Amino acid sequence: MLFKVRLLSLTASVGVLMLMPINIQSARALPPPEETPEEVLRTEIITEARSPVDGKPISAADYAELQAQLQQRQVTPSLSPQVRQNISLLRLRRLIRTVLPFLPI
Repeated sequence: MLFKVRLLSLTASVGVLMLMPINIQSARALPPPEETPEEVLRTEIITEARSPVDGKPISAADYAELQAQLQQRQVTPSLSPQVRQNISLLRLRRLIRTVLPFLPI
């Protein structure tokens, strides 16, 4: 009985392998010679950049200077009193729902 099961299993495996299309050429395919290898691209130093403000190309030094200026800028937008009140009411609602989750607020 065990011999028949093994024989059936082996026969099924061979049948599946015979039905699979074998493409040997794709296994041996190499990238085209004009394509730059990924290892080279990872070590490449990028010397040009785009401005995050307007998207224009700038040099690396200008980009670093612009990033420093943007990080130093501490601009917080002012909110209208009505928006501030709505935010505080939403925070209060969240607190109440945490303590009393069964209330339909």
